[in-house]
Amino acid sequence: METTSEPLLSTSIYFLNYGNETTVNRFEQPDWQVALWAIAYSLIVIVSVTGNVTVIWIILAHKRMRTVTNYFIVNLAFSDVSMATFNTVFNFVYAIHNDWYFGLGYCRFQNFYPITAMFSSIYSMAAIAVDRYMAIIYPLKPRLSSKSTKIVIGLIWTVAFCLAFPQCYYSVTQYYHPRTLCFVNWPDEDGGKHHLTYQIAMIILIYLLPLLVMLITYSLIGQTLWGSEIPGETSRHYRNQIQAKRKVVKMMMVVVMNFALCWLPYHIYFILGSVNMEIYMQTYIQQVYLAIFWLAMSSGMYNPIIYCCLNHRFRSGFRHAFSWLPFIKVSEEDVMELQNTQTFRLTHSCRTENTRSFMACPNSAEHNDHTIVNLMKS
Repeated sequence: METTSEPLLSTSIYFLNYGNETTVNRFEQPDWQVALWAIAYSLIVIVSVTGNVTVIWIILAHKRMRTVTNYFIVNLAFSDVSMATFNTVFNFVYAIHNDWYFGLGYCRFQNFYPITAMFSSIYSMAAIAVDRYMAIIYPLKPRLSSKSTKIVIGLIWTVAFCLAFPQCYYSVTQYYHPRTLCFVNWPDEDGGKHHLTYQIAMIILIYLLPLLVMLITYSLIGQTLWGSEIPGETSRHYRNQIQAKRKVVKMMMVVVMNFALCWLPYHIYFILGSVNMEIYMQTYIQQVYLAIFWLAMSSGMYNPIIYCCLNHRFRSGFRHAFSWLPFIKVSEEDVMELQNTQTFRLTHSCRTENTRSFMACPNSAEHNDHTIVNLMKS
């Protein structure tokens, strides 16, 4: 995320240019409007933190869920949780009051961490796309190991820290009576040019480039998985594998589209502001910024909902996590979905066996009796 304080930076310019009018906050809103925005932003924080923490628990607490794809989903969920926790509330307060209450240290962090988290989010999605591509297009080639996956995640965060460092280094707080501003003060007379260059570079690196990679990889994957019908004579196991791969790819494509659509207005807003800062002087710009920032921040709260709706294992995990609610019921199938693969397959095979074959399933006396009766009838 680029300098999230840009609308406020433009406010500081207004204060500087109009001398005695610095005591007037031209962006002050009525209390009812502030209350509505507060409710909207609170919804983001509550849903995003609750949902993504639950996703992290589902994956880390259940051995069957610890796959390469899901490790990247953990990293994505962590990025979304940290963004909602450390950025959304503070940025909302700053945008509403046009006054920075949190000191220079957090001003630096506020301008540094969002880029880091956003980079981590989108490159986690890109890593998932590449991993799915390798698994489906080149199934015989070695997959990423758990250790290699953790190294890739570490590299993603390292590069993210490096890219975001200028935002931290040049962040300052300045007092213009009667309020304090937090913004990125680019050096020398070409500060505006430096800012525009950095802004464009960030949009390419943390938005356009990874989206292009995912567009190519998912197009090739889609052509492979959906380009031809599954032959009718193939085994049930093979057909189930193809269907499972389609579901995972479909889920991640929805996650990517959600990210792209939610962040697109945000990037357009800052590009326009970098080219023409006069738009920050408009009286309506605060409402525009609050709406665009809300949409961008909301991308993190949709992901757990997408996982729950499009993946039966995550759905079972959510039921298990919220089983303390009176209207949430956990079925036996939900419990088995989160068991390790071997146990699940054994139990599942016992449930789906042909009535003409006999298998002694563990802890299934009633099932055995039913099978014997069917055999006697035949």
